[in-house]
Amino acid sequence: MINLKTLSPKQIGFLKLIGFLLACLPFVRLIVAAVLDQLGANPLEFVTRSTGDWTLYFLCITLAVTPLRKLLQWPWMLRLRRMLGLFCFFYACCHFLSFLWFDHFFDLEEMWRDGLKRPFIAVGMIAFALLLPMAMTSTNRMIQRLGGKRWARLHQSIYLVALLALLHFFWMKAAKHNFAQPILFAGIVSLLLGLRIYWKLSGKLSGKPRANLEI
Repeated sequence: MINLKTLSPKQIGFLKLIGFLLACLPFVRLIVAAVLDQLGANPLEFVTRSTGDWTLYFLCITLAVTPLRKLLQWPWMLRLRRMLGLFCFFYACCHFLSFLWFDHFFDLEEMWRDGLKRPFIAVGMIAFALLLPMAMTSTNRMIQRLGGKRWARLHQSIYLVALLALLHFFWMKAAKHNFAQPILFAGIVSLLLGLRIYWKLSGKLSGKPRANLEI
């Protein structure tokens, strides 16, 4: 029987491979649907919304790694977090490019005006801009160059990204009076961030030394 608390490097590598393949499925599905002309009546909107949804899904999954690691005592889960975070960035890139291409045909000036006219777009662009430095510094070499503490502070901006992504999603859905999904995601993100705050405060109150807030 496999002991999930102490997986071997080979078992972790196998899990990462399975996770990678599963994370690619939404993108593969979009390509297949496009080839087979199965993107629906409004294919451009389907692609934009689908990539945006999967960005939010992977953002939540990435944020769930630390709480699950603590609660289940599975330290190997940290080995999956970088890959999950990069998939979040990948789908965010797809979402941004689909908006820039399909909505504005790479006209940056028009996109800027659209962002000023529709604030939820501006919020989404800010969230994407904050993801960029985290993706660029995700390698071991960048961790060494920045130092562990500076790298951790930079990557804690993921919490701000999560809040901005929720606002972007809520604002977009509110235009169609669809509040069910935004409320669901708000509850998930609140739980994931709330657990971090609780652990941080409980460590201070108990007087136990703790490391900086984990990502």
